[in-house]
Amino acid sequence: MKKTIKVVAAIIENDSKEILCALRSPKMVNPNRWEFPGGKVEKEEDIYSALVREIDEELNSKIETHEIHNELIHEYDTFLIHLIAIKCSIVEGIPTPKEHSSLLWLKRENLDSLKWAPADVPAVELLMEEN
Repeated sequence: MKKTIKVVAAIIENDSKEILCALRSPKMVNPNRWEFPGGKVEKEEDIYSALVREIDEELNSKIETHEIHNELIHEYDTFLIHLIAIKCSIVEGIPTPKEHSSLLWLKRENLDSLKWAPADVPAVELLMEEN
């Protein structure tokens, strides 16, 4: 049986109604694919605290979490990912990539121009439908 990894992802929208996209580095699983930044939920940690911690670690920014955008289980070759995407806003700092190759702010209607990690595709599709 494949291991399930619980992961949170931040759907961060700025004042210009653009969404923050993060390019996975060549060293990461699913290299050179775009994703919503975030990471693993630690044992005994709630999803909102995990996301605040991950964004602080990965992007050197403080966020405020809002509602859950979507939740799914995606099967990769060697593991399952339980991905919970949460809408957020930046309350302090300018996102700076520490682990990702690049960050990009994009309008909703342009999100499908990027090559996304498979587990993030449903969140992208939902965001584009909200337009």
